[in-house]
Parts: sequence; structure tokens; C-alpha cells
Amino acid sequence: MVPKFTCFICTFVTLLLFHKTPAKSALNEKQILLNIKNDWGNPLSLSSWNLTGDHCKFNGISCSDDGFVEGINLYNSNISSPIPASICDLKGLAFLYLSDNNIPGEFPIVLNNCSKLQELDISDNYFVGQLPVDIDKMPINLTHLVIYGNNFTGNIPPAIGRLPAIKLINLRYNLLYGTIPAEMGNLSTLETLDLAYNSLVGEIPASIWIMKPLKYLYLFVNNLTGEISRTVAANGLVEIDLSKNNLTGSIPEAFGELQNLSALLLCYNNLSGEIPASIGRLPNLYDIKLFNNRLEGVLPPEMGKYSKLRNFEVDDNMFTGELPEHLCDGKVLTCLIVFNNQLTGTLPESLSSCYTLLNVQIQNNQFTGEFPAGIWSAVNLSFMISNQNNLTGTLPDKFPWNLTRLEIQNNQFFGRIPSSAGGLLVFLGDGNKFSGELPKSFFDMSLLQELSLSRNQISGMIPTEIANMKKLTFLDLSNNHLSGHIPDTMGSMMLHSLDLSKNKLSGDIPSNLGNLILGSLNLSFNYLTGEIPVPLQKLFSEQSFLANPNLCTSYSIPSIQKCRIHPKKVSTGLLVFFSVLGAIIFSGVVLLCFLITKERRRRKKAGAFPLDSKLTLFQAGNFNKSVIFNSLTDDKLVGSGGGGKVYRVSLCRNNTVAVKKIHDTFRLDSDIEKQFQAEVKILGSILHDNIVKLLCCISGENLKLLVYEYLQNGSLDWWLHQRRRGNEAPLDWPTRLQIAVGAAKGLCYMHHHCSPPIIHRDVKSSNILLDPKFNAKIADFGLAKILERKGEPASVSVEAGTFGYMAPEYATLSKVNEKVDRVKEAEMMFKIGLICTMYNASERPTMNEVVQMLMKLVQGRNSNVGVGGGDGGTPLLDSESRMGSKRKQVVDIMEDDSDDSVVNQYDGILSL
Repeated sequence: MVPKFTCFICTFVTLLLFHKTPAKSALNEKQILLNIKNDWGNPLSLSSWNLTGDHCKFNGISCSDDGFVEGINLYNSNISSPIPASICDLKGLAFLYLSDNNIPGEFPIVLNNCSKLQELDISDNYFVGQLPVDIDKMPINLTHLVIYGNNFTGNIPPAIGRLPAIKLINLRYNLLYGTIPAEMGNLSTLETLDLAYNSLVGEIPASIWIMKPLKYLYLFVNNLTGEISRTVAANGLVEIDLSKNNLTGSIPEAFGELQNLSALLLCYNNLSGEIPASIGRLPNLYDIKLFNNRLEGVLPPEMGKYSKLRNFEVDDNMFTGELPEHLCDGKVLTCLIVFNNQLTGTLPESLSSCYTLLNVQIQNNQFTGEFPAGIWSAVNLSFMISNQNNLTGTLPDKFPWNLTRLEIQNNQFFGRIPSSAGGLLVFLGDGNKFSGELPKSFFDMSLLQELSLSRNQISGMIPTEIANMKKLTFLDLSNNHLSGHIPDTMGSMMLHSLDLSKNKLSGDIPSNLGNLILGSLNLSFNYLTGEIPVPLQKLFSEQSFLANPNLCTSYSIPSIQKCRIHPKKVSTGLLVFFSVLGAIIFSGVVLLCFLITKERRRRKKAGAFPLDSKLTLFQAGNFNKSVIFNSLTDDKLVGSGGGGKVYRVSLCRNNTVAVKKIHDTFRLDSDIEKQFQAEVKILGSILHDNIVKLLCCISGENLKLLVYEYLQNGSLDWWLHQRRRGNEAPLDWPTRLQIAVGAAKGLCYMHHHCSPPIIHRDVKSSNILLDPKFNAKIADFGLAKILERKGEPASVSVEAGTFGYMAPEYATLSKVNEKVDRVKEAEMMFKIGLICTMYNASERPTMNEVVQMLMKLVQGRNSNVGVGGGDGGTPLLDSESRMGSKRKQVVDIMEDDSDDSVVNQYDGILSL
């Protein structure tokens, strides 16, 4: 009995000695957290982690009932140090969320020691390197592995297929390459697999399609090839997104058996064949996007009949037949996008009661019949694009307030133009049968930016209320029956393109039209009279004024007659008086000119510098007015042009400058002089590697000198044209690309980073100078705007310079064969040049966009990737952003803030 009692006492004492009380354990947990905070550099976001507080109330900490830390959630907490190994001293840690921080380093294998870890999210950090080949050593209970938005590279390790409890794997937005390991098909618990936005290649393993628990499969924006497996045993699939790959073959019939499928996104591939009819009978399908493939046949007739279809997008394929009748049976259809197919027949009448429509794009098909009038009652309708069909019908008197873009050109719409469309930004209705007068209230659309109603039967006068369209930049009313005068009020608008040709307009051209900053003007084939406003004479050719017999010009414009001055009869006495007065004035002028010439010769012989001259410095340096002036001799002349002569002047040892002397035949009055000084001051403040530096300016009453840095390699014109006359080797393509990038950067800086912005207006090869390393520097810009020749009337600022590219800002405010690669570069540069000179200025890229396109070309050369290579993007999940007939020039799966968004915007042209 005693021995048993003694044993009991010993056991009890042992338990007392070695049992850790909850309070002591909690104290240990707090100390571990404080150590972690210290390892992370004590960020401000962890200020609540201190000795005095309850550790379970620390920011981002969750505990069990007995005080042990179970979860750490420090999203966006400005952590910029690696994950410390001590974090696994928290033995109860099950949830670790560290997304959107700045954590560096390789994959944190220290977490292998967190034995109870279930969910790990380290997305949007700065992790690098390859995923560990023994990634299966992660905690056995791990269910969530989320590492998207990092810089992990290399292959996905096959060991990932041995994570026994994993339910979610998200590796999106990394730099992973290689093939998808077939071992992933062994993950018997996996529900979500997201490998999007990587560079994975090869086929989709057949084993992926037999994972029965799989619900969400995202493989979009990779370089996957081959056909989709015909066998699909993952019957629980809810969403499939394989868009933006290079998949071929047909859509598997097995997809029509996925009763839970709600979203099927296969856009931007090379799929062919028909859409399985069974897909149209899926009960939960609400989002189907199959655009940009080579699919054909008729659309499933039961599409939308058994499910609440929300998005139906099958554009850019080869579908035939009619639109399915039941698309809007579920009463939730928002996007109907079927353009660029061969669809025929009438539009389903059921669309008249489809009040949820937001985006309708049915252009470039062969639809006929009357347009369903009920569509105009869809209060949320934002885009209606149905051009290039044969639809008929009338437009409502008032458009839905949310309608921002209406493109119905080249149909058979008739009747009057609506009287109201308050939210409309673009209205393109040319090539229809609209008639009647333009209602005055129509011009109350203050937000409208583009209006085209050409090739209709519109009559009457252009109302003066047209000036209420304060934001209108593009106006085309050509090929109608408009009459009367052009309203004077149009001179106060913001128009950049104006076409009123082929009407019955009469009277004078309003002089204030010269105030418009027009990039395009056509007033031909009317009955206009009088003199063309001088600014328009200078800016536009005869093509803008043809077939107006009574128009005249004071300048020499081919096909336009000179204005005649008809003298009035005067009395003999007045004639004698004015003759004598004229003789006296003439004699006085001759005498004054003689005295001025004599004084100039005296000063020139004496080597005197004009006393009224002023030196304005823009760069540090020792510049002497007299030295510069006396150095302007014929032996130092290096070039001359319409604006003046350029001299090479050596000021001192190793200091050579270029001096441009403005011709004496230019006149600058007091207002122009002020404008000259203001503009030169702006140009002198520019400091950019691709713009020739203006060092100083010397100006006086009869003298204008501009002193620039001297570039001994001369102009691009000499290297491209004059040098070739000697049969010397041409510039190689890398050098040409370097020059193009430099010139584009300089123009981009002037357009987007100068305040106010500066427009060159005379970009040509002779105005692009080259330094010894062939870096381009833009020269000789801006001054053509303010200089006038004797005998010409003073004018307001207008566009000037050589015919060619005009910036839209001015109008709109993997190795390959080296030889093939160079040809591709030349082709791409040529195509960039083409889009820079597109007819419609609003469709041209800005210089900022041109720089990005050229830099894309440079990066392609440096990385040995073909210039025409594919580019990642974002699958179109928000179809509302795809507007208008230009939509195919924009890669819909590029994010707005993507670095390649500009290149992809013109992808439709650059891939020609």
C-alpha cells in the first residue's frame, strides 16, 4: 500500500514540475512574435506588437482559446525582410498570409518546419528563383499554396503532385516555363488550379482532366499547344479558362456534359470546328467567350434557353446562320458580341424585351430586316455597334441616357435624326437614309466627341447651335443636301477634323475657322464664295476647296483663282493729291533706307556689334556676343535653309558651337518679338538627351542668333541620302533603330513632359542630328511658328513644316536567324511609321506610345526574341471595355496598366 502511494506522489510532483501552464505558454508566444517583429526590422504596421499588450490582440494575429497563435495575416504591412525561421516556433500556426509586401529571397523552405501549416499566401512579393524540387516536403496538412505575383522561374517541379491534402494551387503571374507536369493529375483533393500568366508550353496533360474534385481551371495567357483532351472526367468543373494560348482542334463534346459549368473561356486560340450543340443545353452556363478562333458552323440554337446567359461573345470566327432565338430568355444578358462573322437573317425579336443589354456589337455580318426597336429601351445600354449590315428601321427620338457609343454606318436606317442623346460620345451614322433637318436640340449633346452623318439625305441649314458641342473634335456631314452658310460659331469649337464637302453650302468661309487647330479640312464641291481665310490657305491644299468656282485666294494655290482687287473711280483732284503724297512718302522712304544702309555699312566695316542686342543664357558657359558675331563668315558656313544660315563657330579650345542666324528678310513686330522671346525661353529650358541644347540667344532689332551645341556627325538626312551618293555603305538596322528610338523619346518629352507642351511641326531627317555615337537629337523646331516674311500679312499660329507626320497631341491634345530578324525589325519600323501617318489623326499613337512600341522592338532584339512574337495579356473578363470597330486593334486581354498595353493597342496593324 505504501509503495503505491509513494509512486502516486512522485508522479504528481513530476507533472507539476514539467507541465507548462497556459500563462507561461502565452508568454512564450508573445516573445516569439516580438522576435519575429525584430527580424522584420520593426515596421510601423507592427507597432501594436509590444511587451505590454495582449499578443492575441496584436495586429494581424489570431489565437486559439488557450492563447496559442493560429493565424498571422499581415497583408500590405510593408514587410521587406525575409521570413525568419523562428516563425515556426509558433507550434500552432495554421494560417500564414503575407501577401502584398516587399519580402525578398527564394521560396521560404523554412516553412517546412511549420508542421500544422494549412494555408500559405505569399503572393505579390519579390520572391525569386526556382520552386524547390522537393516541394512535397511542405507540411503534410497544407491545403492552400498561393504564390502568385512573384518572380519565380524555372519548371514546375513534378513533386508538387505529391502534396496529399492540397486543394488550391495558385502560381499565376510568375516567370515559370516548361511543361505542366503530368504528376499534377495525382492530386486527388485539388479543387482550384491557376497557372495563368506564365510561359508554359506543351500540351495540357490528359491527367488534369480526370481530377474529379477539380472545379476551377485557369491556364490562360501561356504558350500551350495541342488539342484539348477528348476525355473529361472532372465533372465538377465550374469555370474553364484556356484563353490566349495556341490550342488547336475542336471543342470537346465532353464539355457539354459538365452540368456545373458556368464559364467557358477559350478565346484567342486556333480552335476549329463547331460548338457542340450540347453546350447550349448546359443549365448553369452564364459566360461563354470563344472569340478570335477559327470556329464555324451554326451557333447552338438552344443557347440561353436552359440557363441565364449573361455574356455571349463569339466574334472573329466564321459562324454562319442566324442568332439563337433564346439568348435573352434568362433576362440577364448584358453582352452580345458576335461581330466579324458571316451571320445572316433577322435579329431575334426577343431582343426587344432584353432590357439588361449593356454592350451590343454585331457589326460586319449580313443581318437584314428591321432592327428590334425595343433594344432602345434597355436603360443600361452603353455600346450599340451594328455597322456594315443591311438593317433597317428608325432611331428613337431620344436615346438611352447611358448610351455612349453608337455606330450604325452602312445600313438602311431612315427617318429623322434623334433630338436628344445626352450621354453620347460617338455617333457614326454615315451611309444610311436619314433625311430631314438637323434638330437644334440635337446639338445640345455637350459630351459628343465624334459625329459622322455623311452619305445621307439630310437637308436644311447647319444650326448655329452646333457650337454647343464643346467637346466635338471630329465632324463629317459630307454628301448630304445641306444649304445656307457655314455658321460663324463653328470657329469657337474644338474641331480637329471637319468635312462639309458635297453639299449645297454657300456664302463666305467664316474667317474664324482659321482659329481652329485642324488636321483635316474638306469644303470641296459646294457653292462657297469669297477669299479663303489666310490661315486655311497656308495650311491646306486645293484638295480642301475643289469645285467652289467663286472661291479665291491671295496665295498661289493650284486650281484656286487669285482674288482680284476692283479699283473704284476717283476724282482727278484726289488722284493728283494722292499721287503727290505718294511721291513724297516714297522719296522719304528711299532717303531713310539710304541712311540706314549707309549706317549698317559703316558699322560692318568697323566690325561693330549691334548695340541694341541682348544675350540670353540658357546653359552655363563663356559666350561673348562680339566674338560670336564676328565669327559668322562664309568660310564657317555649314548650311542654310528657308529660315536662316548655320555657322560652325569655335569659341575656345574644344568648345565648338553651331550658330543659326535668322535671315534679315524676316520681320518681327513687337508682339511677335515678345512671342519669340517667350518661346526661345521655353526651348532654352529643355534638358533632354535627345534634343539639341539651346545654349544662348542673341537678339536685337535686326538680329536674331541662336547658339546650339555642335554635333559633328551632321544630320540623318546626310547619312540616308547625300552620303549614299558616294556609294558608301548604308546605316545598318541597329543604328537606324537606335536613331528612331532617340527621336521618338525626344518628341515624347516635348509632347508629354514639357509645360506647356511643345509641338515640333517639322520633323524630318534633316532636322535630326547625330552625335559621335549616333544618338539622335532633334533640332530646328518651334520658330517656324512665329517667323514671317516681308510682304506677308501677320497671322496667328498655324501648323508649319514639311509634309509628313503630325502628332495626334497636336490634333487631339528563343533565337532566330539574324538576317530574318533584321528584316523583321525593318518591317516593324515601317509599320510603326504607317500608323503614325494614318489618315484620321485621332487613330494615330501619341509619341509616348511610339516610344513604347520602339522600345518593345529594342527589347525584342536584346532578348533574341522574334519581333513578331506573342505577348502576354489578360483574358477578356470585362467585355464592356471592348468598344467599336477599332476593338480588334486592341488586345483585349492586356491589363490597362500593362507595360505592353500600347504595343498591343496597335497589334491589329503591326501584325499585318
